[in-house]
Amino acid sequence: MSVPVDGVVENEGLANIKKGGRHRLLRGLQRMASSPSLAHVGRQRSASSPYSTHSTLSCVSLASSPSPFAQASPGSYFSHFSADHSSAPTTPGSPVESPGYDGIETILAVRKIEHPLLHSTSISLPLDVKKKVARTNMWEKMPHEIKIHILSFLLPKELVRVSRVSKDFHTTCFDGQLWTSFDASEFYKEIPAESMAKIIVTAGPFVKDLNLRGCVQVEHYKRAEVLAKACRNLINATLEGCRNFQRTTLHTLLKSNEKLATLNLTGLTAVTNATCKIIAQSCPQLEMFNVSWCKHMDARGIKTVVEGCPKLKDLRAGEIKGFESSEVANALFKTNNLERLVLAGCDDLSDNALQIMVRGFDPEIDVLTDRPMVPPRKLRHLDLSRCTRLSNNGVKALGYLVPDLEGLQLSGVTSITDAALEPIIASTPRLTHLELEDLPELTNSLLSEHLAKAACASNLEHLSISYCENLGDTGMLPIFRNCTKLKSAFIDNTRVSDLVLAEAAAMVRERATAKTTTQKGVKPVASLNLVVYDCQNVTWTGVREVLSRNAEIAGRRNKPIQPTTNPNLYPSAEIISLKCFYGWQMTVDEHTKRVLSGDVGAANRLERKWALYMQANEEAGVTGANGRRRRRRAREAAQAHADEEDGDGVNTGGGVFTGRRRARTAACAIM
Repeated sequence: MSVPVDGVVENEGLANIKKGGRHRLLRGLQRMASSPSLAHVGRQRSASSPYSTHSTLSCVSLASSPSPFAQASPGSYFSHFSADHSSAPTTPGSPVESPGYDGIETILAVRKIEHPLLHSTSISLPLDVKKKVARTNMWEKMPHEIKIHILSFLLPKELVRVSRVSKDFHTTCFDGQLWTSFDASEFYKEIPAESMAKIIVTAGPFVKDLNLRGCVQVEHYKRAEVLAKACRNLINATLEGCRNFQRTTLHTLLKSNEKLATLNLTGLTAVTNATCKIIAQSCPQLEMFNVSWCKHMDARGIKTVVEGCPKLKDLRAGEIKGFESSEVANALFKTNNLERLVLAGCDDLSDNALQIMVRGFDPEIDVLTDRPMVPPRKLRHLDLSRCTRLSNNGVKALGYLVPDLEGLQLSGVTSITDAALEPIIASTPRLTHLELEDLPELTNSLLSEHLAKAACASNLEHLSISYCENLGDTGMLPIFRNCTKLKSAFIDNTRVSDLVLAEAAAMVRERATAKTTTQKGVKPVASLNLVVYDCQNVTWTGVREVLSRNAEIAGRRNKPIQPTTNPNLYPSAEIISLKCFYGWQMTVDEHTKRVLSGDVGAANRLERKWALYMQANEEAGVTGANGRRRRRRAREAAQAHADEEDGDGVNTGGGVFTGRRRARTAACAIM
C-alpha cells in the first residue's frame, strides 16, 4: 500500500474515477444514438449533438424505434445520418465533423415511402436536390393559361378564399376569364358587400351571365352604380329580388348592354313602362323577358317590348294589369313568335282579349269546319292560372290553333267546363303537362272519353286534378291504363278510391318490365309521384297495395312475396312515391326509403307488421257479438307485432315505436 506524498497519488485516483464516469456516460449515449464516433472523449460538439437544441427533438420523433432508450433500427434517422453524412472514419479516436441541420432541412431530408409489400423506410435526399426543391416555386413559373385552367374548377366563394394566399394568387383569382359567369344567388349571404363590389368591378367587362337573385348587397345605390358601369357585355341577367334597385341605375345598365338575350326583373319596383321602352330600343336581341309582379307597370309596357324585340320567345307577365286591352292582344297576335306565355293571376284578361290573341280581329271563318282561317300559334307552354274572368268562350278559342302545345295550366279558372277543354285536348298531340286544379265543373267523361283516348295520351307525363270534387275512379282508371308515361299525378281531394292506387301500381309494374334487372347493385327509382291525401275513399288497404307492389321482387310477379335478405334480389326498376294520409305518411316514407336502398326484406317486414297493426286496430273497434274475443286476438296481434323484430321501427300514426313500447301502445289503443 502506497502512502500519498503531497497529495499526488490521491489526486490521480480522483482523476481516474472522474474519467471512468465520463467514459460510462459516453458509452450510454453511444448505445442510444447508435453512433460509434461518440466514443472519443475529446470530441467537439457539433450541431447534431444530443446536447444541441436545434433538431434533436425532431430527429428523435422521426426515428422508427419505439423507445428512445432502445437500439436504433437500420431505417432510423440516426443510422442514415451517421452512415451517409458523417465524413469521419468509424474507428474510435477519429474526430467527427457532422453538417448542421435545422428543423426544416431535417424534414426535407426525410421522405416516407409506403408500399403495400414493404414497410415504411426513410430516404434522405442529396443536399443539392433539397436546396433546389426548397427554392423552387412552381406556381410562379407556371404559364398563366394553366393557372386559369386550374382555378376554373373552383367555385366563386372558393376563389375568394384562395385569393388570400399571396399577391400572385390574388391577381390570378380575380382574372376576368374566371368570372364570365357570375352567380351570386348561392353565396351572397356569405360574402361581404365590399368583396362583391370588388369582384364586379374587376370582372365586369368579362361577365356574360349575371345572376344576382336575392342579393341585398347591391341594393345600395353606390354599389348598383358600380355594377351598371362595370358590366357592359351581359347576355343573361337576373336581378330578381333586388327590390331597392334604383330606376336610373337600372336604365343605365339596360342601355349599356345591347346583347341581352335573357332578362329577369321579377318583383323589381324600379320597372315601369319607361323601362320597357328603353328595353325595346336598346335590347333588340331579347328572347326571354320576365316582369312578373312588377306593380309599377302595366300591359302597355309589354306591348312596347313585344313590338320592339322581334326575337322574343318567352314572355312572363304574371299579375300584370291591363291585359283586357284589345291593342295589347292584337300585338301578341301579330308577333306569333312566342313559345311560352305566362299570364298567371292576370285578373283583367277577358274572353275577348284571349280570342284576339289567338284569332286576331275579325278572322275569316271556314264554312265547313266553322274555324278561323289564321296561321296556327307557335305556343308550346301557356299558363292562364287564376285568370278568373275567363270562361268557356275564351278558352275554347285555343282549340285547333295551338297544335304544338306541350303544357297547359288552367288552375283556378273555376267557370270552365268539359266543353272548353275537349277541342284543346283533341288538337294537341304533344301535350305532356296538364294542370286543371280547382275546376269543380269538370266530369269523369272528360278524362275517360277524351283525354284517355286522345293522341296526347301516350305522351302525357304530368296531370293535376286536385280539388276537382266530381272526378273519381271512372275517370282516373282509363288514364292509368292508357297514359303509360305518366310521371306525376296530383289527385288529392277527389273521389278516387283504392282501385286507382292498384291500377297505378299495375301500370308502373308493366312499364318497368323492360327495365327490370336482378343484377347486384342496380336499385330502383321512383318514377311516379302519386298524391292522394284527403281522399275519403282511399283506405290503408290501397296504400298497402302500393307498398306491396313497390317491394315486389323483379321477375316474381305470380309468386308470393317473402322477406328476403339476398343482396342479389332487388325490386322492380320503377316504384311509386306516394303521398297519402299524414297519419300513415311516416310508414310510407320509411318503406320507400328501404326499397330505394335495395333492402327488400326490411321493407316487407315493415309492410307486414304495419298491416297487422292496422288490422288489430280495426278489429278492436268492432262491437257486437264476440267482441271480447276479437279484442283479445287484436291484443295478441299487437304483441306479435312488437316481438317479431324488436329493432325495426313502425309508424303507428303518431310516431315510431320499437319493441315493448309498441306493444303497450297497441294494447292501450285496443282496450
